[in-house]
Amino acid sequence: MTPSVDSAPVPPRGRRVQQTIASLRDRILRGEWPVGGRIPTEPQLVTALGVGRNTVREAVRALVHAGVLECRQGSGTYVVSTDELAPVVARRITDDQRAELRMAEVVEVRRAFEVEAARLAALRRTPEDLAALDGALAAREAAWHGGRVAEFVEADAALHTAVVAAAHNDMLAELYASVGTALRSTIARTMGDELAPERYVDHGRLVDAIRAGDPARAAREAGAFLEPPPGG
Repeated sequence: MTPSVDSAPVPPRGRRVQQTIASLRDRILRGEWPVGGRIPTEPQLVTALGVGRNTVREAVRALVHAGVLECRQGSGTYVVSTDELAPVVARRITDDQRAELRMAEVVEVRRAFEVEAARLAALRRTPEDLAALDGALAAREAAWHGGRVAEFVEADAALHTAVVAAAHNDMLAELYASVGTALRSTIARTMGDELAPERYVDHGRLVDAIRAGDPARAAREAGAFLEPPPGG
């Protein structure tokens, strides 16, 4: 007699975790959870994948370590890349002895990505993109006026990421996500330990240019505040 599904042998724990990792990766690669998007909650993943909480937790932790996912306290877990390029970039920033030169290179790479992303965003933005940009800009301004450095760094990075998302170019979004850690490092380095008035950069004009559908102005605004750091 053919055994029922319920009586089928249960794979060892390590194998279940690997299968869950593969399932999560597959959904990410298929675009079910796009780069920049939040994945379902742990209980939802347990139900969808038919595995236990610990298995889901270990699989998610493995993908966070690989640089594919990122856990944001109080917000959820987000897709930041579809491959393992992110930790490679992060190591180049944190481990290289020529840190100052590397930071200058990061700014140059950001400029290459973000100027084109802003131009495309002005051409392709949707009402949902504009709402996301407005929300990110408001969070950035609130953090600045509240003098909350760490929160401002995260909010500023989130705004830049929202601009890239509004470009609707999956490859660009994936490549940009791979420099996420480096992005935050350059912002934090620029800000220092406190939010000094002379370091403030208005990003409202960039959002306005995207909203107006003006690609040339959006590209100019994006490039204006992405000059290599002095001495870089």
